[in-house]
Amino acid sequence: MPPKAKITAEMIAEAGFQLVRESGFEALNIRSVAKKLGCSTQPVMYHYHTAEALKAAVFVQADAFHTAFLMQPPAEGENRLLCIGLRYIRFAAEECDLFRFLFQSGMLPDTPLAALTAAPENAPLLEAVAAEAKLTPKQAEAVFAQLFMTVHGCACLLANNAMQYDAAYCERLLTRSLFGAVAAVKGEEHEEAL
Repeated sequence: MPPKAKITAEMIAEAGFQLVRESGFEALNIRSVAKKLGCSTQPVMYHYHTAEALKAAVFVQADAFHTAFLMQPPAEGENRLLCIGLRYIRFAAEECDLFRFLFQSGMLPDTPLAALTAAPENAPLLEAVAAEAKLTPKQAEAVFAQLFMTVHGCACLLANNAMQYDAAYCERLLTRSLFGAVAAVKGEEHEEAL
């Protein structure tokens, strides 16, 4: 009789990740992951003692997948911030169950918008926005925040079937939002100087 395959924590997290992609985060629990792996609940509970620990591991995997999806390098001459925004929206359209798990399941840590714009991993992006649009770092943060609200709003509508995905429409909307935000922060600076 051949030895039983060893179920690893990574296998369990991957199975949970695939389960969320296929059936939504509501289907994620110890029993459903065990069923997907074709094993009893014992190996799952050995690695993840609670359903919350399992969900946290799957969340980490989903977040890494989302980040990789967003951070693909833009094509030559494309606006990096606009490309990331469009990918964020496309992710919500193509991976709506993962998007809802990441942003609408209560798993995301409470993070104020100001903390998102000031996050160290966003520094290169903000520097590129500032250089491209001839903005100060503070102005670039304001542009990022405004564009993020537009992008996240579109993504939420898509993930919850309140909007149909139209790539051209989304690109026009984001382009207008980006250039409008740049014009607004430059106009505010001009108004303050008067």
